[in-house]
Amino acid sequence: MSIRKTVVAGSFYPNEKDELLALINSFSNLEKNTIKNDFVYINSLIVPHAGFIYSGELSNISYSLCSNQNPKRIIVIGPSHDTLFDGSHICLNTEYETPLGNIKVDLEFSKALKNKYSFFNTNEECEFEHSTETQAPFIKHYFPSAKIVEIIYGKQNVNELSELIDQIIEDEENLLVISTDLSHFHSLEKAKELDILSMTAIEQKDISILNLSEACGKIGIEAILNVAIKKSLKTKVLKYTTSYDINHDKSNVVGYTTALIGK
Repeated sequence: MSIRKTVVAGSFYPNEKDELLALINSFSNLEKNTIKNDFVYINSLIVPHAGFIYSGELSNISYSLCSNQNPKRIIVIGPSHDTLFDGSHICLNTEYETPLGNIKVDLEFSKALKNKYSFFNTNEECEFEHSTETQAPFIKHYFPSAKIVEIIYGKQNVNELSELIDQIIEDEENLLVISTDLSHFHSLEKAKELDILSMTAIEQKDISILNLSEACGKIGIEAILNVAIKKSLKTKVLKYTTSYDINHDKSNVVGYTTALIGK
């Protein structure tokens, strides 16, 4: 047995089970009635990946809103922040560690994807990536029986990623998670200007608007929007915040949003 160990527990989110559960339970939710008439089924979430004090509430909203679904596996796709490489890494450990208990990796599914798509590789440096790890506590909390598939992209062709996402979305036993923060380290005014473009692009499924925006997971956003356009899926932005809301620093702002994609 090999375990994908936590690396940001204790910094991005609490390392102790009870403390982490208390934090997740403290987050406010949107009433399910707010989307009841918008979606029959949620295929994908767009969620942030900062420290939970900054963006955990936004992630919690989307995970909680689809917690009545029962996916067999949850595929998390996020950008690499510290390692430059071609294509995408896919996790081939057997388990994924969280303070709430380990999650089983869907090895059979992951190996099948790696065999089918030539852009996949395994990169040990990706075991230090936070964009995907920050999703694991929410997955374990809301979908305790689901398995996880972790995909981290580097210099990834967006059309190839769109093809992969198209396959993933086709199966309703899958729930797809696209991990991204929005603009980074601008003034509050500039951050909001850029982030409105990102959220408008998601709402309107408009790649030309997305191209004017800034997001660390922009490739993932574009890929899921390509599939949403192709399959006529609905998109809905649920909430937007910035780091200013927590630290009151107007000079180095990071933006966060969360959204749903589905039928």
